[in-house]
Amino acid sequence: MGIKIIASNKKAYHEYYIEEVYEAGIVLKGTEVKSLRLGKVSLKESFCRIINGELFINNMNISPYEFGNRENVDPTRMRKLLLHKEEIAKMARKVDEKGLTLVPTKIYFKDSRAKLEIGVGRGKKLHDKRETLKRQQHDRETSRAIREHHR
Repeated sequence: MGIKIIASNKKAYHEYYIEEVYEAGIVLKGTEVKSLRLGKVSLKESFCRIINGELFINNMNISPYEFGNRENVDPTRMRKLLLHKEEIAKMARKVDEKGLTLVPTKIYFKDSRAKLEIGVGRGKKLHDKRETLKRQQHDRETSRAIREHHR
């Protein structure tokens, strides 16, 4: 059992400050689960939207299952996400008031159920992105120097 990560959106952490994270179920059709199990999914261009009190994900690309038939559906269709009403209302308030964005960060199987991790994030400015890259590079060099010193 446990968690098996299928895909993660590394670009989300580069583009946004992720302040809060939610776990949502995904409504899937036909052979989409089989494609997910094979890891044929991309979160790069995907985004979440709240419509009439329901949460949806757009542009998440689940490639058609190659052994499927007419049951295959549109790879980038809008899919409904399953969360409690209170959680969706809380997200909606944050997005409306503070100008935050809902960003899918990773998709995984948890006890054989497909789950999507959604981050509530604030967009980074260009200088913030550069600062983050500098900090990561500095941390990498520091850890490399420590490893070399201990050899």
